[in-house]
Amino acid sequence: MASGGSDVDAVSKALNSAQIFAGKQQQQQLLQQPDFNHKGVDVEEENGAGLEITCFSDVFNDVPLHFQILRLPKQIYVWIGCSSAKLGNLYAAAPTRPKDTVSVTSILGGTSDNAGTGIARRLVLKTGLNVILASNIPKNSPMLQAEAEKLLVQKLIHLGYTRQKAELSSS
Repeated sequence: MASGGSDVDAVSKALNSAQIFAGKQQQQQLLQQPDFNHKGVDVEEENGAGLEITCFSDVFNDVPLHFQILRLPKQIYVWIGCSSAKLGNLYAAAPTRPKDTVSVTSILGGTSDNAGTGIARRLVLKTGLNVILASNIPKNSPMLQAEAEKLLVQKLIHLGYTRQKAELSSS
C-alpha cells in the first residue's frame, strides 16, 4: 500500500468539510463566529451538520481513566476507558414520557451490570439528551465507577451540555 501526501490531504479535507473540531481550537473558532450560542456547541449542529469531540484523561488511585465525548445533534456518545482502549459494554438511554423517566437498554454486554445502566440513566437526566454510553470500567470497582461518573459530569457541565436547574424542574 503506497502512502503519499495526497492521502493525508484528502483525509484533512474530509475532516474539515465534516466540521469536526477538537479541544481549544474548536472553542476559539466558535468564539470568533458571530452566531455562537454560548453553550460551546457548534451552531450548525442544530441543522444536523455539526459534531463536537472532546477527549480527556485523569488518574484515580493510580488507575488511568480515559474519556471521549461526541456531541451529536440531540444526543451524546460517551466512552469511558479504564487502562485500555477497549469498547466495553454499550448502553443506550433516552428520556421518555411521563416527566423525568428514562428508558435504558444494554446493547452490547453488561446484562448483569447495573453501574453502566445507572450512569447512562443519570446522564440523560442531567443533559436531557439521548445517551449512548460505552464503558469498560471493571464491575468490581464501585469507587472507580463513581469517580469516572463524577469526572464525566463535571466535564459535561463545563462544556455546557447539562440542563439548567429551572429546566430540570419544569420538564
